[in-house]
This record gives sequence, C-alpha cells and structure tokens, in this order.
Amino acid sequence: MKKQLTYSFDRYPKTEQRSLQAWNAADEYLLQYFESLEIFEPNISIYNDRFGFLTCHLHEFSPNVVINFASQKKSIIQNLKLNQLSKDKINFIEPLSDLEKNINIAVLKIPKSMDLFRLQLMNIAKSLDKDGVVLCGFMTRHFTPQMLSIANDFFESVEQSKAWKKSRILTLKKSKPIKDENIINSISFEDQTFKQYFGVFSAKNIDVASQFFVKHWKVKDDAEKVLDLASGNGFLAKMIRLKNPESKIHLLDDDWLAVESSKLNFANDNENTFFHYNDSLEVFEDDFFDLIVCNPPFHFEFETNIEVAIELFKQVKRILKKDGSFQLVANRHLNYKTHLIKLFDKVEKIKADRKFEIYVCKFLL
Repeated sequence: MKKQLTYSFDRYPKTEQRSLQAWNAADEYLLQYFESLEIFEPNISIYNDRFGFLTCHLHEFSPNVVINFASQKKSIIQNLKLNQLSKDKINFIEPLSDLEKNINIAVLKIPKSMDLFRLQLMNIAKSLDKDGVVLCGFMTRHFTPQMLSIANDFFESVEQSKAWKKSRILTLKKSKPIKDENIINSISFEDQTFKQYFGVFSAKNIDVASQFFVKHWKVKDDAEKVLDLASGNGFLAKMIRLKNPESKIHLLDDDWLAVESSKLNFANDNENTFFHYNDSLEVFEDDFFDLIVCNPPFHFEFETNIEVAIELFKQVKRILKKDGSFQLVANRHLNYKTHLIKLFDKVEKIKADRKFEIYVCKFLL
C-alpha cells in the first residue's frame, strides 16, 4: 500500500498520548480489501472514519462520508486540508439521511456500539446494489459474536477474513429484506419515558452515574440559563425542566444522534429549549450560564481518554457566570478534581459512593 505512506494525519481533538494514532491496522486492511475488489466505477459510502484516514485514501472516488460527530467532520476536513485534498469532492451526510443514489461498496469501521452497527447496516442494506459489497473492519481484540449475528440479520453472505496485524474484515453481500425498521430505544425512568436513536450511549437504561447525579445534585429553582453539557438523550436537562419550567435550557453534544434523541424528549417544549450539535462551547458568550451540569464523556470509542472532558472544563470557565455553578458527576478513578481546582476557586465534593462523586465548582465573588 504505497499510497498510505504519502499522507499525513493529525488527531482532532488533539491528544498528549503518543501511543494514540489517527488510524489502526483495521483501516489499512480495509484499503487492501478495497483494492483487491477491482470494482469498476466504485460508488462508495464510508462509515466511522474518525479522523479521515479512509476518506483521504479514497478521496479520488468522491465518497459519501457518514458523519456521527461534529468533531469527526472537523478532523476529516483538517486532514483533507493537511494533504491538499479538496473537501468539495466529499459528500458529508448525516447518520439517518438516505443516500442520493445506490452504492456498490460500503467501507465501515465497526463501532463499539452494536446498536450503531445495526443502524448502519440497516441503512446500507437499503442502499446497496444487488451485486454490492460491504467491508467491515475491526481489531481482533474487539470481536464479539454479536457482530456476526447483526451482519447475518441484514445480509445473506457473511465471510470473515484471516487475521492481519491483529485485525480482520467481514465481507457482506446480498442484502436481505428488512423486517423491522425500528431505530429508537425507549427507556423508562420513574414516571418518564426517554427515547433515543440506536447508537446513543446507554441504550438499555438511564446511565447509573446520571441517576446518582440527579438524586444528590444542588440544583436551585431560580437558574435562568442552564446548559446540559455532553447532553446525550437530554436526561439531565429534562430533570431540570421538571424542576424549573421557566429556565432557558441549552443542550450540547458532539454526537448527532444524541442531539436528535434529545429533541425527541423535548418534542413539546421548544420555546425555552435550545439544541447545539457541537464539540466546543465557542457558540456561547462569556459569563452566560447560571448553571452548567455535566456527566462528562471519557470513552472515545474503544479508548479511555479524559482529555476531551478537561478541554470542555476549560471552556466552561469562560461561559459560566461569576455567581454561577458548574456541577458534574464523575467516576471516582478519573481524578477530575486535580484539573478542576486549577480552573475554579472553589471545588466541593458534595456526595460520593464507591463508584461516583459529585462536584460543585464556583468562583469566589
């Protein structure tokens, strides 16, 4: 694969962990398989290309690139620019959008979420030509039998390759008729029902950390402007709305499906509710929020990484009012307090159990 050596890649968001690259062997193996197919005039869709490795190498074919995260699109565009490749040749599409025309090849990195994998294969099966091929790459250590089960739900032919550099490829052919097109999970909590699209974090129940948070947080009834940061399906924001119907509540998440899920849960409450599909807080003015609540992300696909959360904390400092409150729930082993005390005048742990702890961060007036 001589072409691979001609391109350079940076990670966005940036990381200080030198062991983390912008691609792995599964990406390289996918390219090898793609080249071996020798498809005439390939019409390609690419899925879960987090940093643009596949997009850059397949750029000449003007692929569809399905974007799950705001940061993903920024990263891909950054690496296209780095390699002097035009972004105008790329058709960026959202996860639930129909493809403009049928494809004859899909190139997919299998995600950590098997619900998201199911959603993506369902969409691919609807748009794949009868002789089309789906290439699914994964690192062998991440294999689960559920991958094969889901693939067999949507395709007649499912073949697994031999291992290469500890990675494998599933080759899928011959789409099956789709029997069940449900793409939304429903989750009950107390007397509320929350909906979320397949692939959004915590599909079976409300995240345990978030449940612990709402049980013990110190949220007052008079917070005028509120931000649910890394909002997911909007659970924290909804709990605040029930407590204070008059608050202007903003929800922000990097995950497109999460933002769209939160809109489902606020379907009848749009006047004072605002949704932001973004990975940064640059859209907000300084000293803007009375209250910011957060269950911070620390999983970056198969990586455990708190750098994204810490960068968000730094931005929170700018947009929080001087008399405002930043409250978050954290897994105890992540040691967020070390970073929070560098940013805020007062960092108080208000509740903890053996797994989680809740912090309230403020400025001294």
